Amino acid sequence: MSVVPPSLPAVLTLREAAACAVQLREFVRAGSASQVVLDAAALLRFDSSALAVLLDCRREAMAAGKTLVVAGMAPRLKALATLYGVAELLA
Repeated sequence: MSVVPPSLPAVLTLREAAACAVQLREFVRAGSASQVVLDAAALLRFDSSALAVLLDCRREAMAAGKTLVVAGMAPRLKALATLYGVAELLA
């Protein structure tokens, strides 16, 4: 059974963060690849909760001996990550 990489939702704010984090943790645990790839291209409306979700996913991946790759990060998301000093963790 192959595991399809999830796409981040179009909206990821505090309201959606907990459910999204649970989904991503399950995805990381289910996969056998050494690299976890998330597609962030659909993410249009977000707040700092989106960064918290991505960092949580990164921690989960690292705990499983995997690396996290966030593909399709919008310039606004990159700018927010830079503002919070976590851009290099999500690069």
